[in-house]
Amino acid sequence: MGEEQENLREALKRVATGLKQTGVPFALTGGYAVWARGGPEPDHDVDFLIDPDDADKVAGLLGEQGLQIVQPPEDWLFKVFTDDAMVDVLYRAPGSRDIGPVLDRATEAEVLSVWMPVLVATDLLVQKLAVLSERYCDLSAVVPTARALREQVDWGVVRDGVAGNPYAEVTLELLERLDVIAPAEA
Repeated sequence: MGEEQENLREALKRVATGLKQTGVPFALTGGYAVWARGGPEPDHDVDFLIDPDDADKVAGLLGEQGLQIVQPPEDWLFKVFTDDAMVDVLYRAPGSRDIGPVLDRATEAEVLSVWMPVLVATDLLVQKLAVLSERYCDLSAVVPTARALREQVDWGVVRDGVAGNPYAEVTLELLERLDVIAPAEA
């Protein structure tokens, strides 16, 4: 494992511990949540999800803990820098209009010796598919995730969650043709 990967892992632990201290509901999401559920380990960033109503409070409390907080121009996340790595704290998620139920469904898992809430596989796949569009259609992030987590996913919920997104719908058809998932019931 390289230094960058080790820095990401340390940042994940430090920010998760900091988020736990805030007392605000949160969950690990993105690539490291997929990894915690049995998928491949990511190599580029760590993501946590919080409710939008808690964003300012959480940013302030993490800053008080000595973490460097940066507010980028995007209006759906802030960044936390620690251990020579960056962690994104998202307060909007693709495919999730209301964050509360997504956080409520998260389950506790031990990730790098720290117990924390981790999004369930179904919500992770909804998010991965919901971002697909004509500007971003990287199936190399979706197919391995779907393959690794397929037994943990409620595919009916995923289909409902991405209905109307033609890129996501076609990706689900591709996953069926690749025998990664069962065909949709008529």
